[in-house]
Parts: sequence; structure tokens; C-alpha cells
Amino acid sequence: MWLTGRLAPDHKTIADFRKDNGSAIKKVCARFVELCREMGLLAKASVAIDGSKFKAVNSRDNNFTQGKIQRRRKQIEESVARYMSQLDTADRQTAAGEEPSETVLLTKTRLKEKLAKLEEEVKRLAAIEKAVLASPDKQISLTDPDCRSMATSGRGSGMVAYNVQSAVDTTNHLIVAHEVTNIGTDRSQLATMAQAAKAALRSDSLDVVADRGYFKGEEILACEQAGVAVTLPKPQTSGAKSAGRFGKPDFVYLAKDDVYRCPAGEKLAHHFTADEDGQKMRIYLTKACRTCPLKDRCTTANERRIKRWEHEHVAEAAQARLDQNPQAMRVRRETVEHPFATLKMRMGATHFLMKTLPKVATEMALHVLAYNLTRVMNIFGIKPFLAAIRA
Repeated sequence: MWLTGRLAPDHKTIADFRKDNGSAIKKVCARFVELCREMGLLAKASVAIDGSKFKAVNSRDNNFTQGKIQRRRKQIEESVARYMSQLDTADRQTAAGEEPSETVLLTKTRLKEKLAKLEEEVKRLAAIEKAVLASPDKQISLTDPDCRSMATSGRGSGMVAYNVQSAVDTTNHLIVAHEVTNIGTDRSQLATMAQAAKAALRSDSLDVVADRGYFKGEEILACEQAGVAVTLPKPQTSGAKSAGRFGKPDFVYLAKDDVYRCPAGEKLAHHFTADEDGQKMRIYLTKACRTCPLKDRCTTANERRIKRWEHEHVAEAAQARLDQNPQAMRVRRETVEHPFATLKMRMGATHFLMKTLPKVATEMALHVLAYNLTRVMNIFGIKPFLAAIRA
């Protein structure tokens, strides 16, 4: 409480302050990063970028997608069949002409109530399905409308959450930029976070290290054009490789001749260019495949075709930087994952307390500010830190 002069406001005062001053809180968080730069704590223009899922104030039962609705309907159908079977069994407990016992009557009443509840649930699901189909991403959350169901690292698991992105300084492990999104993947976040970090550091250039979840050609190209050198591995998703055949990495690109050399020593030349998902892909092939002794290990078609994006040299440069510095991924893990663990430990098992994206972003800014404050105090000590603030 020393920072507030031993003031002890109640929870309502704190909650209202957080609610009414969201924009100012975010500016204070950004201004503290500027202070850290002025104190010389961010001298090296190098950051690690990663994202982590933080639980929202919305249970999984109150989040709906088309898949969840279909699974719920299937469960209801199975429950209805089970209850109807139990009703038939209850009817058979009474002989013809006899009055049913009190136990049988209670059982039938209970089962009919359950069937009525399931009928109401079917109607509710029909209304929810209309809302799901009308939403842009075919998903709705009833408690916090902005949060989304997101996959996590555990197989078959997931949570209703926000995806928090952060760029962490590789020297002093300070969070220099962060953003809260409701997009479940990291593939489209690299350029945005890299440029935000570059602006916060006020540097003409920036070195960024990220994991393979950020690999996207357009994002790497945008970073290159903005003066950001990205280091990240390329995902190994070759269908041919998984089937036991040669993958694209087995073909060597010879830039001088603009050809690929295959494992058999033949050269695949550029034949035509095609548009795929908005990207211009150059197609390389050779007619020598038909008589090649390695054809069975290479392709099931008449000839093997290699696709090359028109800006693929940018992605290759990112991989080359990793090959030259294989410890980069270890540095990334040690740099950016620790702040997330610290934040989640402080926030508790429920993580966010606020609802909707703007308010959640404010809450995250407070947590990032608190993390950076304690980090600087641990590095500098309290008295030098207070002197720097006053200066």
C-alpha cells in the first residue's frame, strides 16, 4: 500500500476507478514502458513474442458453436430414448386392470418432468442456433459476448478465453507491448505485435523471436518491410513427408539459376505461376520424373511439382537466422513464458474478472503495469526507482 500512501479504498471504489479510467490506465502502462526505456532498461532492441489463453468470465456451458449444438442435440436424443424406455418399463410394472403403485406413479411423473425439460432445452437450442448462424464467426458466448472458445495445448481440451499477446524484452524481461484479442490462433498477430514493440522501443530496427505458431508468410513479409528481423521455425506439415516420401525440404533451391535440385539430382525449372489464397505461387517441375528410379519415393503423380511463394526468400531468411542461432528458441521460452506464468499466478485460477473486450483490456493493462513495476523494483531497488520516477 506504500504506493498509494497507505490509502485503503474499498472494493467498490477500486472497481469504479478501473471501470471509469480504462483509457488512462492503458496510457499509464505505456508511459511506464517509456520510463523503463529512459532508465536504460530497454537498450537492446530485441523481444520475444508469444500468446497465452486467459480464462474469461464465461463457462464452457454458456459458449455455443454449431458443433456444440449438434453434440448437445445428440445427447438430448439419447436422453429422450432412455427416458421413454424407462417409461415403458414402468408401464410394464402394472398388470392389466390394476391401479399403478405409488412408486410407479412417482417414477412416471419424474420421467415426464425430465422429458418436458428436454423439450424446453430443444427450443432454447433452436433460438441459440439462430444467433450462432447470425454471428460472423459462428460462435456466441452468453455471459461475456466478446470471449471465444479456444483450443489449448492439451489434446481435446479448450477454454472460453481471451488470447493475450505480449512482446517481452530479452534482457530484463519487461513487457514492452501487449494486446488482448479474441482470436484463438497466433498466426495473424506477429506483425501487429512486432510493430507495437518497435514503436514502444523507438528503435529503427528490431529483432524478434517467436515460435512456429506465428509462421505466416504475409506476416513475416510485413515485419521485413517494417525493419523487423524475425527468427522463427517453419512448421513441418508436409503431407508427402508424413506418407514416407520426399518433402519440400529435400529439394534444394538454387537461387542463381532459379531452379530446384531434387534428391535424384535433376533440376526442376519454373513453368508457370498460379494464384493460391491470394498468394502468387511459382510452380517448378521436370519431365524426368517419369523415368526416375526414385519416383515411388517422391510422388504418386506423373511428375513432382514444387510450389514457391514469390516472397519465400523472406521466410527462408527467418529460418536461416534460427539455423545460425539455434539457442534462439530457448531464449524465447525463458523470456516470454515466465511473465505469463507470473501473471496467471497473481490473477488466480479464474484469471479475468471483467467482461467484454475493452474492460478486459483495461484489466490486463493493470496486471502488466503491476508486473513491470515489481520487475523494475527487483532490478533497481525501491529508492533508485522512486528517484527515477521523480526525475
